[in-house]
Amino acid sequence: MSSSNPSMSLNISLSTQIEDLLVARNPRGMQTLQAALVPGYYLRAAQLLLSAEGTVLIGTGFPVAGTYETDGPVGAIALYRALETLGAKPVLVCGAPLADAIASDYRVHKISVGEPAVSRIEAEKALQQYQPSLVISIERPGMAADGRHYNMRGEDISPACASFDYFLSTASCPTIGIGDGGNEIGMGNVASTLEQLNIIPSATCCDELVIADVSNWAAHGLIAMLSVLLQQDMLRGWNNLATLQYLSERGSVDGVTRENSLTEDGLGADISEKLIKDLRRLGGFC
Repeated sequence: MSSSNPSMSLNISLSTQIEDLLVARNPRGMQTLQAALVPGYYLRAAQLLLSAEGTVLIGTGFPVAGTYETDGPVGAIALYRALETLGAKPVLVCGAPLADAIASDYRVHKISVGEPAVSRIEAEKALQQYQPSLVISIERPGMAADGRHYNMRGEDISPACASFDYFLSTASCPTIGIGDGGNEIGMGNVASTLEQLNIIPSATCCDELVIADVSNWAAHGLIAMLSVLLQQDMLRGWNNLATLQYLSERGSVDGVTRENSLTEDGLGADISEKLIKDLRRLGGFC
C-alpha cells in the first residue's frame, strides 16, 4: 500500500536502500530471507526504538570457542548508547564470560549458561523486574525446533549457551530480533524460507525481524534510520574499531575465524567503517 505522506514515502524508500545495502555481500543467503520480509523493516524497527521509554533489554553474546564472538556485542553497545541518547535505560542481557567482562562499564543482567530448565523462569523473573518497553535480541542463538541451540556449522552449542529465547517469546512488549544467518532469535518469522538455506534454523519468533550480512551492521543500520527520523547524525563519533578493541581486550573472538582479532565475521574493521560512512551518506549526513 502506498503512502500519501511524502515524508513517510521517503523514509520507506531510505529503509529499503538500507535493507539492500546491508545484504549486498550475501555470504549466508540473507537476500533470500529479505525477499520473504515486508520492505521497510528497518524503518519499523527504528520506530520501535524511538517510541521506547524506560528500560530496554538487549540480549547479545554468541558462544564461540569457550568465549564470545565480536558480532553482536559491538552492535549491542552501539544500540545501548543510542538508546541512552534517546533517554531510555538500556540493559545488556548476557551470560558468562561476556556478562562479567563488561559489567563494570554497562548495565548488565546476567543469565545462566547451559541450564535450559531454568531459562524460562529466569526470563519471566527478569521481565517482571524490569518491565521493559522493548526487548531486542542481536546475534543471539535461537532455539531450534528440537529445543537445542546450534551454530552455523550445525554444532550443538546448548551447553555453552545462555538462552535468551523466552525473553522474547513471553514478553508483553514489542520485540526485535536481529540476525545474519538463520539460527538466531527471531528467525522463526521466516521459518519456511529458511528451508532453502544450509542451516539448522531458529524457531523463535519476534515482532520485527531485522537482517544483515553481519548482525553488527544491522545495529548501525537501525541507528542510521533513527538519525533520519530525528534529523540528528547519531553515527557521528561512533568508533567501531575502539569497540572491537575494548571487546578484544576482554577475550572476544571472530565468529568465523575463531581468532582474537579486530574483525567481525571474518571481515576487517575497515569494511565496517566504510559501511558506516555509506549509511551516513544515505541519510544525508556526509
